[in-house]
Amino acid sequence: MGDPQYSRRSLTVPEPATAAGRDGLAALLARPQQAVIALDFDGTLAPIVPDPEQARAHPEAVPTLAALAPKLGSVAIVTGRPAGVAVRYGGLAGVPGLEHLVVLGHYGAERWDAVTGTVRAADPHPGVASVRAELPGFLDAIGAWSGIWIEEKGRALAVHTRRAKDPQAAFDELSAPLAELASRHGLIVEPGRLVLELRPPGMDKGVALADYVREVGAESVLYAGDDLGDLTAFAAVEKLRSDRIAGLKVCSGSPEVAELTGRADLVVDGPEGVVALLQSISAQLSAQLD
Repeated sequence: MGDPQYSRRSLTVPEPATAAGRDGLAALLARPQQAVIALDFDGTLAPIVPDPEQARAHPEAVPTLAALAPKLGSVAIVTGRPAGVAVRYGGLAGVPGLEHLVVLGHYGAERWDAVTGTVRAADPHPGVASVRAELPGFLDAIGAWSGIWIEEKGRALAVHTRRAKDPQAAFDELSAPLAELASRHGLIVEPGRLVLELRPPGMDKGVALADYVREVGAESVLYAGDDLGDLTAFAAVEKLRSDRIAGLKVCSGSPEVAELTGRADLVVDGPEGVVALLQSISAQLSAQLD
């Protein structure tokens, strides 16, 4: 509470706009040791930046998680990034309070546990190596290099258009050709905020989230995300509700992803808003113990 920015914020937990969301929040606050809070990384814990390699967690994110995590059943990061990269960029290793943090990277294909400090991973899909070799020439052949940037993600490749002269037009023009390229190599394309990710099928944030919630036996789950790839996690929360696991869907708000905003129970103002939400939950749980 010594941080003046923390002190100035209202510590009242915001009210979700939907009845199901309010039920999810109430369940989390009533039985926090049976709750999971799961969070996307880019755009949720870390602000979106032009160069993904420069992404870092919001300066208050890790201290807030460290204060909140011991009050909960579990905290997990669910990201399309490699698990080790999210840990490094987030500064998540060796943090007191986060001794039981789990990072599900590559949509769940990789898992980092703070308990061991190691990453476990499935075998890579051979199509990724094939696309990696072909993609530069493919983009050159269709004249799509200006302002386009390839991000190497190990088990996936991402094509960013944010630096193009007309980012949305470049995104739209590349969507179909990249989908065809991915399909030829047994991959799929996951669209995001001015990024098209070529990755293996069969795994997404929804699968990763639902499997983890069931693994730990949670009674409630809060999931926060900001991008189209988080729609599957929102769908997982909705399915878990039908299985009597209360859920709250939080959108780290962006006008670029209106579909996610429309599906959310609660919309907050980007990573700053996510941090404020987590701080208010932590304060409420502390007050309940007094």
